[in-house]
Amino acid sequence: MAASPQSSSLGQFQRIFLALVAVGMATLLFFLKGGMNPAGPLEQLARRSLDPEVALANGRPTVFEFYASWCEACKEMAPTMLELEQKNEKKIDFVLLNVDNPIWEDLLDKYEVNGIPELNFFDAKGKFKGRSVGLRSREELYLLMDSLFNDTPFPSSIGIGSVSSFLNSSEANLDDSSFNEVQVGPRSHS
Repeated sequence: MAASPQSSSLGQFQRIFLALVAVGMATLLFFLKGGMNPAGPLEQLARRSLDPEVALANGRPTVFEFYASWCEACKEMAPTMLELEQKNEKKIDFVLLNVDNPIWEDLLDKYEVNGIPELNFFDAKGKFKGRSVGLRSREELYLLMDSLFNDTPFPSSIGIGSVSSFLNSSEANLDDSSFNEVQVGPRSHS
């Protein structure tokens, strides 16, 4: 039995309709996934990041950001950090160090990273100036950068400063009332 001309054109119409629906859904999915720029601000910063030794030796102030891709606070700060990096491209270096990457183990230990996001600030000579642990607002980040650029003290209201290292249990006096917190590292994922 041969198909009638009417049923043949109906089948062709259905194929064209389905093809258009498929193209429309693919386009929608493309834009929902980020379009031509699928990398978020955190990934963009990480890709543009300098090697830590290069950044500390090139005569510009430097910010080390210890982060993780799963860290919600890191993701929340990333758009402002990217904005600061782009506005100050030739004046400051940003170095992103993923706490889940074993290559940065020595720097995690050296700077006693025990929370993320952690920002470590260095002057143009590579001298450590201070640190910030935790989520910072856009305004706070701008204030911190201004202090770093102008080589002025960091605003104390933001919580910048030296952080004392915590003691190993073998070094600590467990009867000391100041030793009552359990230290959890940024890589514990607990």
